[in-house]
Amino acid sequence: MQSFEKQVKTFIHTHKLIQPGDHIVAAVSGGSDSMALLHFLYENQKEMSISISAIHVDHMLRGNESYEDLLFVESFCQERNILFKAGQVDASAESIKTGAGIQEAARNVRYSFFEQVMKEYGAAKLATAHHADDQIETVFMQLTRGSHTYTGIPSERSFAGGSIIRPFLTVTKENILTYCVSNNIQYRDDPSNEKNDYTRNRFRHDLLPFIKKENKKAPFHVQRFSEERREDEEYLTALAWQEIENMTMWKHRHVSLKTDPFKTVPMPLQRRAIHLILNYLYHGKTAFSFLHIQHTLQLLQSSAPSGKLNLPSSLTVQKIGDDCLFSFETGESEKKNEPLFLYPGDVVQWPSGGTFIVQTEGECSAELACFKLDSDHIRWPICIRTRQKGDKIQLKGMSGSKKLARLFIDEKIPLAYRDALPVVTDADGTLLWVPGVRKSIHEQSGPFLLIYGEE
Repeated sequence: MQSFEKQVKTFIHTHKLIQPGDHIVAAVSGGSDSMALLHFLYENQKEMSISISAIHVDHMLRGNESYEDLLFVESFCQERNILFKAGQVDASAESIKTGAGIQEAARNVRYSFFEQVMKEYGAAKLATAHHADDQIETVFMQLTRGSHTYTGIPSERSFAGGSIIRPFLTVTKENILTYCVSNNIQYRDDPSNEKNDYTRNRFRHDLLPFIKKENKKAPFHVQRFSEERREDEEYLTALAWQEIENMTMWKHRHVSLKTDPFKTVPMPLQRRAIHLILNYLYHGKTAFSFLHIQHTLQLLQSSAPSGKLNLPSSLTVQKIGDDCLFSFETGESEKKNEPLFLYPGDVVQWPSGGTFIVQTEGECSAELACFKLDSDHIRWPICIRTRQKGDKIQLKGMSGSKKLARLFIDEKIPLAYRDALPVVTDADGTLLWVPGVRKSIHEQSGPFLLIYGEE
């Protein structure tokens, strides 16, 4: 079997985790895993042509005992001239403030501090000591709680303008403890790791021994499964994006999807497409499970012409005819119906997204991005509102007028979008322009420009 160092170096090389010239910030709690990681990086920094520093966060959960962890890591670094940065953050107070569980709150403050220090040091890599046993726990936790993915812990992921790397995913806890003994690496034990109060600890104490007893190589099989699963996910997600690119409209706070063509997409890609949409709207910050994806797919596949689904954080999925709209319920429906008024030089924000401005200089850079106004032909102020029953527009190149409702149908505007689109009129109510759709015959050659900037 390969030596510990050789095994880790092979993993680093295979996954291209570290490059010559990198500044690696090691996240060090003082436990066996992170102390072994810091020792490994320190002993191999010349060979790998890197510089290193260490970072520690005291969550203030164990009083003086946790502060002694900080002093322990600091002493280790001082003896070796390793650049060291520590922070003390009250995780309990953060939990009360945000309503998050204590473990989630501790993680949030910890990674916030990590990001701050990485930027301060100009470091591109943060190294954590997650190992092969952690990988088993994570994969089975994801499966158990019904996560939308079960790819486990990645060997590298984007973070703070750089990345988080995990060089120890190829070794087990037992390997790490043996490495500590062989190299006389001192460390501190956190008593909370022995309690079954936390989900991960229960998996660690009850499930992990059984799996390892069945097969000692299980950690490495799970790591291989995780990597292959992640590669499969990346490939299938790329295919899903290609499939839905021409059947979706992406806005700041909502996404519209054409249901009929979507139903022809293979189901594995449908699942990933819904995941793409939800992740986009939630900005990756709200947890959703495979059940949310499954319920959304059931709504889309249903023969019913309409339906509505409520997802976390007030996100709704509404099926309306041939369209499906993913949007947030803001409780601002009345506000959205209030008209906005502009005079030259004014700027207003459209509640559904975008900005209107009237200026006296410049040229229209895109056909539908701006509208030319002449004071001799329109009355101020300009009004921005939503559509109203009976709206008609005199279109450029056409005689007579056309109902706005008919125009939306002809232009194939998704039904779910029509009530959110801005409609531009003058003070007399003459319909001038529907940004992104069509202009009226009332556009003149300046001197004013009404510009609409979409978000």
